[in-house]
Amino acid sequence: MRKRIAPEQFAFPVEEIKKGLYSDVYFLRTQEILHRGGWNKRVLVQVFQRNEAMLCGIDETISLLKQCADHAENLKVKALYDGDLIKPWETVLTIEGNLADFILLETVYLGILSRRTKIATNCYNAVQAANGKPVLFFPSRFDEYKVQEGDGYAAKIGGMSNVSTPANGSCWDLEPAGTIPHALIAAYGGDTLSATLAFDEYVDKSISRIALVDFDNDCVNTSLKIARSLGDRLAGVRLDTSDKMVDASLIGQMGHFKPTGVNEQLVRNVRAALDKEGFTHVKIIVSGGFNPARITEFEQKGVPVDVYAVGSNIFARNFDFTADVVLLDGKPCAKAGRCYMPNDRLESVTF
Repeated sequence: MRKRIAPEQFAFPVEEIKKGLYSDVYFLRTQEILHRGGWNKRVLVQVFQRNEAMLCGIDETISLLKQCADHAENLKVKALYDGDLIKPWETVLTIEGNLADFILLETVYLGILSRRTKIATNCYNAVQAANGKPVLFFPSRFDEYKVQEGDGYAAKIGGMSNVSTPANGSCWDLEPAGTIPHALIAAYGGDTLSATLAFDEYVDKSISRIALVDFDNDCVNTSLKIARSLGDRLAGVRLDTSDKMVDASLIGQMGHFKPTGVNEQLVRNVRAALDKEGFTHVKIIVSGGFNPARITEFEQKGVPVDVYAVGSNIFARNFDFTADVVLLDGKPCAKAGRCYMPNDRLESVTF
């Protein structure tokens, strides 16, 4: 038996949800009609989406039902697990009970499943492309802060190696990962070495020293300057060259590849320069526009990258869930084009 996260681990604004603050208004009106009409039948609602995906948000949805449904003890719930790989149209969840008891929650749980599955699936695809190399989850700056805890959980389900904010990492039990930002280098007058030395002096020694080396658009020389100064203390360098810039080391090599941004030749130049001076221990981290296709290309070409950092592409593809009533008192009752789709993989949930 696989374990689910205890429902108590998820915090919801229960009173607001029960009042319908986060529900589509037609669900509030539906509940009112069912209550005032004395409706007392049982429905079976099934939930699905339309793509190959990694499922996430199931445990959170179960917690929502337990905490916020009326008479939750009367519901019968069956579900897959967070982290399951799912097929298009596969039923991932069924809820059986009096519709009036849980109709207000449909907007909320579909949103949970859609968001968490999007993050988990996009992370999973990036991790698969990386061929076993670490992939870092760095997209939080591209969305509202309130989603960070749930996104971090989905990133963990998707196989990411680390996250960038404490909120992302709230369920990880580890220190968030991060390199020196361009802002710190700018605060030190654009002197990357001075900024890195300050980091080395003041930041806890247990934190890896990873230098950001593209501020001057000269990744090779900046990497060497820092490596010569820090020696064995330097764990890695991060290349984050703008896709509108051509690094100084590439000027004499252009002609047969796209020279802008973090490209194959730039990575090879940095690796060769570090190795030539004996800094073989220094890892290369790349960021800036990486997605599964680009990671796959780098891996197929054997580009000497040690760690990938992925940002906004984690939000690039949506996975929208749908809920339908398909049975009424055990008999088929669904809109045209939909029908009850039982799934042997579903397991009963005990509240």
